[in-house]
Amino acid sequence: MAAGMLFDIKCSEEAAVCQLHLPHCETKDALLVDGLLTVVHITDDGMSILEPLEITNTHVVVKVPHLSAFGLVWDFVKRFLNLSLPINGQVLLFLRPPFTSCQALDVFLLPENIPLDKVAAQRGRAENISISSDCELSFGQSYSVHCEPEGFMIQPECAPFRSRYGPNFHPTFEVFLTGNPENVTLMVQKDQEEVQDQERRAVWRRVVNLTGSRRETPQRNVPAEDNVPAEDNVPAEDNVPADEKLLLVRTDFVNRVSESILDQLLDELLQRRVINDQEMQSTSTKARTQKARDVIDTVRRKGPEASSDLIAVLRQKDPHLSRELNLR
Repeated sequence: MAAGMLFDIKCSEEAAVCQLHLPHCETKDALLVDGLLTVVHITDDGMSILEPLEITNTHVVVKVPHLSAFGLVWDFVKRFLNLSLPINGQVLLFLRPPFTSCQALDVFLLPENIPLDKVAAQRGRAENISISSDCELSFGQSYSVHCEPEGFMIQPECAPFRSRYGPNFHPTFEVFLTGNPENVTLMVQKDQEEVQDQERRAVWRRVVNLTGSRRETPQRNVPAEDNVPAEDNVPAEDNVPADEKLLLVRTDFVNRVSESILDQLLDELLQRRVINDQEMQSTSTKARTQKARDVIDTVRRKGPEASSDLIAVLRQKDPHLSRELNLR
């Protein structure tokens, strides 16, 4: 069972690296379980398991014969038998751009050893709110988010914490903010009915500042249309052709769409005859970034009807990304 990200490590001189230190997310109590963590080594010849030379409070140290792909794994039985032991977790917050008067604050519950930049790369124009994120989380435990002042919509009401290390990182919770608040108090707590005191159930509580130089709230006093510069005269969404919509979100789409979703898009677009066999074969063998560019550019150049098909398929295959890109 995966216990961390998979790292593809290369070096110009193979013999220059003899040890790797891979970050883990275990607490001190969990590290007392013998054999809980090992390292998987993936090469062209297959997969092997490397026993750690040392496990520190933050990293697993292994000796490496040569470089390729490495990742931490849990002993499934030992992790299951010690399921009550929490891991070191993190709460990440991303504030979406204010497309309307209601902003959305995305709340991620993740293991501590997932790098922030891996999550941020999939968030497009959403802004990471820098805040202390440390907490302890337990696999299978159900958690909920509470916000003060009250009255904001939060979905879902509760969600279990699971071990996920990509390729996609979706918010665990969404808090929909109305009225442009400058500060809110967020609390993540265990969903335990037998414990009535919220403070005892809380695993993370912070005052979150929602103001900043990059966050712009919608203008209340909108100037007359004649006074608005031409480049700011954006047509109503329903009047924007589908191929233009794709062009507007092209960069975010390329940066955020996963390879598995791209493969599904290609299959569906071929079935709908939006693309042909040659376009399918040419695109499917490329790396993820270039594949994403080819998909959106090939369809976009075919015009509004083909672009509408791509938008419809994306809404079906990855509704979260289509909402983030405002593709409807």
